[in-house]
Parts: sequence; structure tokens; C-alpha cells
Amino acid sequence: MECLSWANPIPRTPLLRPSRTHQLPPKRHRFLVFRPSRCQKMYVPGFAEASPEAKAAKNLQDFFTFVAVKIVLAQLESYNPEAYKELMEFISRNSLNDGDKFCRTLMRESPRHQGLALRILEVRSAYSKRDFEWDNLQKLAFKMVDDSNTRLMRDYVLETSHLENEK
Repeated sequence: MECLSWANPIPRTPLLRPSRTHQLPPKRHRFLVFRPSRCQKMYVPGFAEASPEAKAAKNLQDFFTFVAVKIVLAQLESYNPEAYKELMEFISRNSLNDGDKFCRTLMRESPRHQGLALRILEVRSAYSKRDFEWDNLQKLAFKMVDDSNTRLMRDYVLETSHLENEK
């Protein structure tokens, strides 16, 4: 895929078509315009197996599993303390870092745990589709990046100007 290609200029055609009897000027006299880039996004090296967006989606999926577990725990705590205790014991033995692995292991623990796993999967799906504020995520991400960049640049300028004043 050719992204920023200035090597293949395309000739600009005149605004008015010449009559058939009139010949176009030789190629060396034509105006040249460069073919616009078909790829408007940055190339990100090191993501051969998945795009950065796919990696972010996987992290969000794992986060949604974590949120679903918290929601199910809160529900169980009030109406089924025994299931709450069982799920808490399972969480203490198994990591929530990989949401799919966590649910897969929970399903195979026992028939009772299988029901808890199915409930977590239902809540994870419902939360990601209906309750998660996707627009707010984008706004917060933009704001956090801008604020962080500003803070880091300001700190650097303060550090470097402070060193120069001491000399």
C-alpha cells in the first residue's frame, strides 16, 4: 500500500477540453499535481498481529469483564451471600487480567460457577452495548492526552529554564 507517494505525479487536465483538432502540449509543458494520499493515518510499527485499535478493544473487553464481575458481586452480596462468597474465593485464586480466560476457567469450575460465568458474560455484553459512554471515553482520552502533553512540556521548560538561570 502506497501512502505518501509523491513519485507518481498525474497530469492536470485543462478545465476546457480542447477541440479534437487542437493537440495537447507536450508532456513537459503540462502542469503537474500530485496524487493525493490514499492513507490519511499514521503507520504504527510493531503491531503485526493486530492494529492498535484491536489491542485497545481487547483491553476494553478485559476491562468490561472486570466491571461485570464487580456488578455481579454487588448484586450477589445483597441477595445471595453464598454465591458471593464462592465468587470471591474464585477471584482470589484466579486473575482477572484476561477476561476470557477468567470466564472460561469459571465455567469449568462447577455447575454453580457456570451460572455465575454466564451471568458475568451477560452483564459484560449489556454494559458494553448499553451503559458504557463511548462518546465520553473519546472526549476524556483527548483531554487527558492534551493535558498530559501540556503538563510534560511545561515541566520540561521549567526544568531547563531553571538550569540555565543557575549558570
